[in-house]
Amino acid sequence: MTFYQQAAKIQTWRVIIMACAAFIFNTTEFVPVALLTDIAQSFDMQTAETGLMMTVYAWTVLVMSLPAMLATGKMERKSLLIKLFVIFIIGHLLSVIAWNFGVLLIARMCIALAHAVFWSITASLVMRIAPKNKKTQALGMLAIGSSLATILGLPLGRLIGQLVGWRVTFGIIATLALLAMFLIIRLLPRLSSKNAGSLASLPILAKRPLLIGLYFTTVLIISAHFTAYTYIEPFMIQIGQLAPNLTTMILLVFGLSGISASLLFNRLYRFSPPKFILSAMALFIVSLTLLLSSTHYTTTIFSLTFLWGIGISCIGLALQMQVLKLAPDATDVATAIYSGIFNAGIGVGALFGGQIMKYIGLEYIGFSGAVLGITGAMIFIVFQFRHPQKNT
Repeated sequence: MTFYQQAAKIQTWRVIIMACAAFIFNTTEFVPVALLTDIAQSFDMQTAETGLMMTVYAWTVLVMSLPAMLATGKMERKSLLIKLFVIFIIGHLLSVIAWNFGVLLIARMCIALAHAVFWSITASLVMRIAPKNKKTQALGMLAIGSSLATILGLPLGRLIGQLVGWRVTFGIIATLALLAMFLIIRLLPRLSSKNAGSLASLPILAKRPLLIGLYFTTVLIISAHFTAYTYIEPFMIQIGQLAPNLTTMILLVFGLSGISASLLFNRLYRFSPPKFILSAMALFIVSLTLLLSSTHYTTTIFSLTFLWGIGISCIGLALQMQVLKLAPDATDVATAIYSGIFNAGIGVGALFGGQIMKYIGLEYIGFSGAVLGITGAMIFIVFQFRHPQKNT
């Protein structure tokens, strides 16, 4: 093996480690979706009330993404990652011992703070450590790590929660985070901050209309997704009349769709990003619209869930790549804003879905999400039509 082949192999392993870190961070963000009922029962609460866990987490990321990124903008990246994992692990240990729901929310806010900075720096960091000419594939691998959170993290988290309690799920996540931290210490090189941007970057980015359009599109599409996805567990059990083990399989199928989406992204995105994004949006919106009618047949609901997952995963990947392309001079600032807005969408969707569930009916979360999705697609089309010269 030549020196260059050895170097490329090491770089690939570094990307894999970051993909594993993405798996851990995304698992803990979304695992409450699979545990809402159990958490609600342990604190003698309603399921819709425990959905606040998703909202508080997401809005902490929203509020802290940009300030925390600016505060850490000049820090060496390896040491910053290690500090984030320490905060992350402490938050999970607090989750394990939480004696009431308020303490659990505080623990989630602690974890969300680490999450805010992690996702502000990770996409650009992965592209820096990736082998030459494999930057897009590295981002796809990061997406696979994120998708594995729904393939393995959510179903296993739900299974563990049902067998031995939801607190054990959080304890296991803390253990995995500790292992990932040691791997980062051992294998990642020291990486100085590069093209992170600063407070002065904000007015410059604000003058880029396509970037602003992507931010508006993101908050609406992600709100649409989490209006339905946050409450997918009670929807499948109460409306779909599925057994709990089949509900776990639904989460597994949703995660598998993320891997399919990453493969489609690597193969098709480069030909026409706007068309790729619009096609994914169409698939996503149709899936949410048909969600209720799909519950009549188990095969149909599994198929539709798979298509829904492909649509939203392709959208997330493509929008992330577009943000990086539109802000090469301030990648971390632009990504921090994107991460904050993404999580604003999660929080809005979780809150909106909870209100739909409470006042209109759980069966209408799909329709409600579709309306938000259509609005997001229309905004994307308007910005692309007005600024066609920069749409690739």
